[in-house]
Amino acid sequence: MLKSNAYSAYATNKILTATPAELTLMLYEGAIKFCNIAVKAIEEKDVEKAHTNILKAEKIIEEFQATLNHKYAVAEDFNNVYNYINERLVLANMKKDKEILEEVLKHLRTMRDTWKEVMRLTAVQK
Repeated sequence: MLKSNAYSAYATNKILTATPAELTLMLYEGAIKFCNIAVKAIEEKDVEKAHTNILKAEKIIEEFQATLNHKYAVAEDFNNVYNYINERLVLANMKKDKEILEEVLKHLRTMRDTWKEVMRLTAVQK
């Protein structure tokens, strides 16, 4: 119990002290984690666990969409990508299709890796 409370405090502190860029990275990592859990659940025929984790990934994508700054033209491109990913997640959930989730994971990993590179380049420029 004590170990669990210590980890919870650490995780909460990590979130509370993170920069907006780090929070974005954490969200990408979370979406990837939940999709990976869903893939494993589908393989194990655990429909409820797959459903729950796909929904968690969907919520993260919805959060990305809600926080887009539409004063920049690129926001519409991101919105389109997020719409596509969300549609694929919904279909993967309906069909419990791990191949669709693997496709989503490819997109999420690419976006996460691109975000990491943006963070690195931004840090170098400071």
